[in-house]
Amino acid sequence: MEHQTITNIRVGSLLAGNNPRTYFDPVEMAELEASILAAKGVIQPILIRPVEGGYAIVAGERRARASRKVFGDDYEIPVIAKAISAEEADDMALIENTQRANMSPTEEAAAAAKILGRCEGNRDEAAKRLGWSRSTLDKRLALMNCSPSVIAALNERKIQLGHAELLAAAPKDRQEKAIVNLLAQTTLPSVAEFKAGLEKISRSMALAIFDKADCTSCHHNSGNQQALFAEAVSGGHCTNSDCFNKKTEDVLEARKKSLEENYPRVVIVRQGENNTVIKLIAEGATGVGDEQAAACRSCKSFGAAISAIPGKVGNVYESQCFDTSCHTKKVGERLLAEKKAAAKPATAPITAKPAGSTPVAGKGAEKSTATSKAIVTSVQDTQRVVDYRIGVWRKALKKELFADPHKNLCMLIGIMMTRGGTNVSSTKLASGFETMTSQKPPVSNVGEAAVMVAEVDDQVRSQMLSGIVISITDSIEKLHLPEMLKFMQVDLVKHWKLNAEFLDLLTKSEIEVIAEELGLKAALGEKYTKAKSGKKDEFIKALMEIEGFVYEGKIPKVLKHAVD
Repeated sequence: MEHQTITNIRVGSLLAGNNPRTYFDPVEMAELEASILAAKGVIQPILIRPVEGGYAIVAGERRARASRKVFGDDYEIPVIAKAISAEEADDMALIENTQRANMSPTEEAAAAAKILGRCEGNRDEAAKRLGWSRSTLDKRLALMNCSPSVIAALNERKIQLGHAELLAAAPKDRQEKAIVNLLAQTTLPSVAEFKAGLEKISRSMALAIFDKADCTSCHHNSGNQQALFAEAVSGGHCTNSDCFNKKTEDVLEARKKSLEENYPRVVIVRQGENNTVIKLIAEGATGVGDEQAAACRSCKSFGAAISAIPGKVGNVYESQCFDTSCHTKKVGERLLAEKKAAAKPATAPITAKPAGSTPVAGKGAEKSTATSKAIVTSVQDTQRVVDYRIGVWRKALKKELFADPHKNLCMLIGIMMTRGGTNVSSTKLASGFETMTSQKPPVSNVGEAAVMVAEVDDQVRSQMLSGIVISITDSIEKLHLPEMLKFMQVDLVKHWKLNAEFLDLLTKSEIEVIAEELGLKAALGEKYTKAKSGKKDEFIKALMEIEGFVYEGKIPKVLKHAVD
């Protein structure tokens, strides 16, 4: 088959794809079968893609099922065959199904959750891709917390969408009990009636994660209402959902803030965001390998998740990856590398690896050059790190420029030829002149200033000349600094050594990267694990007080200029 072509293929030979539709309504399928029979076949082609072992359905499984039921496995169904990746196929199947009628809301929810994962948690982008409003997306994603019995009842049209949306706000074990009672009713309550009943028992005080001291005497606590209302629930529930939700959010935000010094990213995960985060592990079916797992800890998408999902509210999950697409690729690379390594003959000679090659993520396997390039262990360029690095560069440049009059003059001429005098600070030059001569130069009279300079000795003029470039160093654009550092042949080892101030700019996971890179982890030995498990300031103190460790001469990659 061509890259994309329309043809016919035996329906019985098609392989199942990753269809987000799991419930096929018997009545609707019977109608589709009757339509296909009347038309003597399927008119609109289905979409398939080549896979190992044949062709898999991407979109159109209902038509394939119906035609197979009517005409049997040998029926030649029209297809469009397209060479696309598994991820592209998933996207197309998800969007195609959500845009068709009669897909159940829970199936739409599962599809939306996957699309949200592809969009790295950006709900506005996911809604745009699905062609939905943001409110529709939020409501569908909330359904991801429905219990199995609630999902079944909604799929089978035994309850309305509104009932399921209300139940989704409760822990799943409570949903299971509530759905049994709901379906046992002689007449199904309307959504409004059901909501009114739920509001009386809307929030269990036993599950609250905030300080409940103020709740003991609150009239919204149903435990205090039993004398007034027979329907009040013993054990205490909050009937003021706005207050309950606000207090809960305050606690979640506080926990998020406390974790932000430890991780590059901390996210409060809500209903439907199941596919936006995955546990980072090295081994197993979803493992990325030892080396890649270490590299991932410095990635901007690595961090901690705080659950806002009913039944798990407030739970903290550490060592999480928030780029699930990248994670899937890394797992695939590791499994492929291990598969290739396992297929090699046991007697194969060991060949030397080229310079710069790196072991694969995964035990005993070799890694391709492409994978090697993908693994970068470094600290993220957050603004605080960038500002610190630029400060270190400017300070080192000043010292080198002052120490080498010849290069100082060359740099001055080079700057004036390319940048003009825009970065020269008259205030700093005047201040320097006053410091050296105890004479205050005029503010605006160029002639008087020249006379004063002419009357001082050569040493002052020479220092003033050097000071022009030094003053420029403070204000010149940072993109020019690496060029200047290269010309001056600046060795940062002479100007900087590892210190607590720098480490304090980083998250704990980034500090771990530095500790590994500079040899602090190895030097600390068995004490490292204990130090790492403590608070950030205690961790830094332990790393900065290693007996016998030489802190000079060790420059982390994040501080080096591009020409190194």
